[in-house]
Amino acid sequence: MSNMYSIAKLAILREFLSAAQTLALTELAMGVERAFYLDKIDEMVNVVQTMPVTYQQDNLGDEAIVHLHYFRGGADWFITEKDIDGGIDQAFGFAELGFGHGELGYISIRELAAAGAELDLHWTVKTLREAKEALYHVA
Repeated sequence: MSNMYSIAKLAILREFLSAAQTLALTELAMGVERAFYLDKIDEMVNVVQTMPVTYQQDNLGDEAIVHLHYFRGGADWFITEKDIDGGIDQAFGFAELGFGHGELGYISIRELAAAGAELDLHWTVKTLREAKEALYHVA
């Protein structure tokens, strides 16, 4: 993968990342493990470009697919749909702020990134039910 290609891919992903995570990922993509991080950038761009938009998983409840996971401190956000126009201002998902009883609702990815929440680059796509079971340690 060429440097120009990876820069273009990172530009697409940048909207979904905090400034610190963008900088770190840029540096890692130029380092010793370059191939791994370039592949990771490509993988994440594919996820954000192909994930459902608002209302496409309507009425699926806990069977909705979580495509993105953000975290910061003891809080987690599980994004099931991006903004209907493909943007980041009004995504939909499940937010658990560390109190043990999360809520479904609209989530601004822009605000998450601005607040320093990190996009989980190692997230495996799963149902919301599976994400909640892992989060709350339910077997």
